[in-house]
Amino acid sequence: MQIDQLQHEYQRVQAEIADGPIVPSVAVDDIRGYLASRYDFHEALPLAEVVQDAERMLRTWQVQVTHPRYLGLFNPAVTLPAVIAETLAALYNSQLANWRTSPGGNEIERHTLGWLAAKFGLPPDTIATFTCGGSEANLSAVAVALEHAFPEYGERGLRSLPAPPSLYFTGEAHHGFNKIAHLTGMGRRAVRPVETDRRLKLDVDSLQSQVRQDRKDGWAPFLVVGTVGATAAGIIDPLCEIAQFCREEKLWFHVDAAWGGAAILSPALKHYLAGIEQADSITCDAHKWLSVPMGCGMFFCRHRESVARAFHADVTYLSGKQTGPVFDPLTHSMQWSRRFIGLKLFMALANLGESGYAAVIEHQARLGNVLRQALADSGWQIVNETPLPLVCFTREHFHPAAFLAALHQRQIAWMSEARINGKSVLRACVTNFRTTEAQIHQIVAEMNQLFQQGSR
Repeated sequence: MQIDQLQHEYQRVQAEIADGPIVPSVAVDDIRGYLASRYDFHEALPLAEVVQDAERMLRTWQVQVTHPRYLGLFNPAVTLPAVIAETLAALYNSQLANWRTSPGGNEIERHTLGWLAAKFGLPPDTIATFTCGGSEANLSAVAVALEHAFPEYGERGLRSLPAPPSLYFTGEAHHGFNKIAHLTGMGRRAVRPVETDRRLKLDVDSLQSQVRQDRKDGWAPFLVVGTVGATAAGIIDPLCEIAQFCREEKLWFHVDAAWGGAAILSPALKHYLAGIEQADSITCDAHKWLSVPMGCGMFFCRHRESVARAFHADVTYLSGKQTGPVFDPLTHSMQWSRRFIGLKLFMALANLGESGYAAVIEHQARLGNVLRQALADSGWQIVNETPLPLVCFTREHFHPAAFLAALHQRQIAWMSEARINGKSVLRACVTNFRTTEAQIHQIVAEMNQLFQQGSR
């Protein structure tokens, strides 16, 4: 198929999604009944028929996260080059576990990650790998930090440590770190919560007090997480202050920039990420704000030897063990079987260029400000502070759950609910580069009308 044909099909699908409902109206028994009646897998079906039906099911039985009025979680519309890249990766079924099997794929990933590491201000010898998502990248960071702080951990486990390790982040950080504490064997009590200031940012004085008290109580602090673009409210923690504290206390500084890290490509926004260049490790997800399909996480770390120790493996059945300037991803990451994750980001970057990506990011940030202002002008109370396009809001005599249900039922927009300072509020995030200013104003107008009808 030629590029112009692909472009036409891509535009057709996106136009049909934009003209259709955002939220499906279907019961679980409807789906299960349809699948049971049609797909018993006893007989072969024509491929064209299966493809057509699968697309119909995707069109009608899911929230359309690529819809311009989807203002929900970090699920963006995707670019055509990234879609083509996914097809190519599947077609050639590249295995990136070791360099010899896919030298081209591995070097494309190294080149792409190296370019982005430089944008973050990390040193040239930074090691970076693609992951299935932010949770794997964050788990990688914790595993490497444990290896770095406690060299005996890798061989002898947690029982060999003189004191139980502890890690630090606020309630605004991603809750996946609680799972990570569980999975690594530290236990969820190893998570030591840090207070936030009035803007929901990590309070460094609270962090200092918590770390010092924990040391007195027999803990072994080893890692602090700073967040860039927290999931609920888009908060950016004070990275420079956290970095300085971690240097003074000899703690690993990890920055979870899974969503907000993409702002590093924007001349207008990157100064908000000042201090990220001092991180020991960084998480960034291209499938959150760089408009590529899920999953495309990235893990960056300035400590090559610690990464190599944390993920080393002696494999006799893979020929051509690499030395020198190349390495095998299976010995430098959690994954063993490794699909060609990075191709979609490489192709999207090559097609859009840095300036094209900056324009997309800044367009969405501007729409976030448009939404913020339109809501405030209509009597809504904005309850979060962030330069990123994520707006949390409420108003008096307001019931978020009921309002949200009506919002979805009427197909006005898809938003989510969040808890800010213990209160439920609405949360809207601009995730689609096709969303327009006119659509933002239309959404706010229809929300105002819906609220007026509900308050009568």
